[in-house]
Amino acid sequence: MKVLAFRHVPFEGVGHIGPVLQARSIDLEYADLYREDAASPDISAYAGLIFLGGPMSANDPLPYLERERALIVQAAGRGQPLLGICLGSQLIARTLGGDVHRNGAKEIGWFDVHFTEAAAEDSLFAGIRGPETVFHWHGDTWELPPGAQRLALSQACRNQAFRAGSNIYGLQFHLEVTPEMIADWQMQDENCGDVRELPAPLDPHAHSVRQCELSQVVFGRWCALL
Repeated sequence: MKVLAFRHVPFEGVGHIGPVLQARSIDLEYADLYREDAASPDISAYAGLIFLGGPMSANDPLPYLERERALIVQAAGRGQPLLGICLGSQLIARTLGGDVHRNGAKEIGWFDVHFTEAAAEDSLFAGIRGPETVFHWHGDTWELPPGAQRLALSQACRNQAFRAGSNIYGLQFHLEVTPEMIADWQMQDENCGDVRELPAPLDPHAHSVRQCELSQVVFGRWCALL
């Protein structure tokens, strides 16, 4: 069994998701459609698809984002489990009919998320009462696609997680990131504008132990959908 993760920049990998997949003998492959020579993958060869984050907007007229949205339509029609994180969640939400727009404020750093009543009975979030302090890095957000259920919210962003059907998930927050990834992101040229707006450098380790624990639970349950 294997899953395919779509990257939008070289420095955004699966983070904590990798060991969760490995522990279940699930192989991971990457698709980098942002590269000019990248061919569209045959998604029928994969048990599930993961769409990762990136500094661009889901509304940007980028050909590779349009290719990904077409693959999301195909995968949803096939009933394949989908997981979108940050930009990935926005791509899925937009493809399913939800509006993507600027959030009222950027969320960059460690912030609390609160879980809805629907999350209490959800396959991924049941038993996680919250609030939980997790990592965020986004300026855009999405509105719920038609028929989707809101699973989480934060003080600055009312839509932090959704489920569409039984196996399509979007997470606005970055539950997958490791401390090493957070430190690296702050050094990337693409993120320098956001970093300059921060009052102080981000502490990569601030809530990393609990975030790792949560990632093992949530992503382990997503694997059970494959």
